[in-house]
Amino acid sequence: MPQRRVVTGRSQEPRQRFAEELRLLRAERGVSLRELAGELGWDASNFGKMESGRSLGSPEVVEALDQYYGTPGLLLALWELAVGDPSQFKEQYRRYMVLEAEATSLWHYAVSRPPGMLQTPAYAREALSAGGLKDEELEQQVIARIGRQRVLEGDDAPPFRVILSEGVLRNSLRDPGEWHEQLEYLLAAGGRPNITLHVLPFGTGLHGLASTDVMFLRLLDGRAVAYAENDVRGELVEETSRVEHLHRTYDAVRDLALSPAESRTFILRMLEEVPCEPST
Repeated sequence: MPQRRVVTGRSQEPRQRFAEELRLLRAERGVSLRELAGELGWDASNFGKMESGRSLGSPEVVEALDQYYGTPGLLLALWELAVGDPSQFKEQYRRYMVLEAEATSLWHYAVSRPPGMLQTPAYAREALSAGGLKDEELEQQVIARIGRQRVLEGDDAPPFRVILSEGVLRNSLRDPGEWHEQLEYLLAAGGRPNITLHVLPFGTGLHGLASTDVMFLRLLDGRAVAYAENDVRGELVEETSRVEHLHRTYDAVRDLALSPAESRTFILRMLEEVPCEPST
């Protein structure tokens, strides 16, 4: 079995480190991309893109490579680090992603879509596809988005309060079965001890976040930052006075929302209206 390399002895960037390891292992085995493709059954171009860092590939491909090279778990571990690397996200999100991973508590208000941390893979795929992504880039971003959900998992997961505008729950996916799955996921998330979920129903009037998604993060040093996003731009807000103003607006919206118990009942009623079988 090839000797495991010390990660710190090479690239410190997770994506580059993963690609570098793939190149080194193939060179040690002495096979071409075409020969590798013939052995494993995937197109040679897929392996070429992974070795150049243009693609991370899927976990199935990475597991097959681990088995082929005799490196049980090594490549999959590096792949998981690369998927969780903030560089997988668009430039304007990267600093926010780093801060999100370190947050001690989070608050979110959603205008038209569930927050990425509460999306199913099917929802993330349709949402990102609607934004123009496709093929490998689309799948890469789906994996990266779903990977963010690890922040909310585990015994030491931070508390997360989310307010969903009713519009989030009315703007369904094309496939009823996938939409049913997304609503069930929100319902289950609201039942987790670290997640508090509110629904803001239609008819509560205009408010300061009517067209703005916003996430607040409480950091280890006690500071709070916010990421505010509308249809045309997103902005990381770190100035204390602006963050406090946004948070007061958020608190006012929370006062208009249904309680967690009422919100659960609201989502349950919506689930009853949606067929659980996929459309044909």
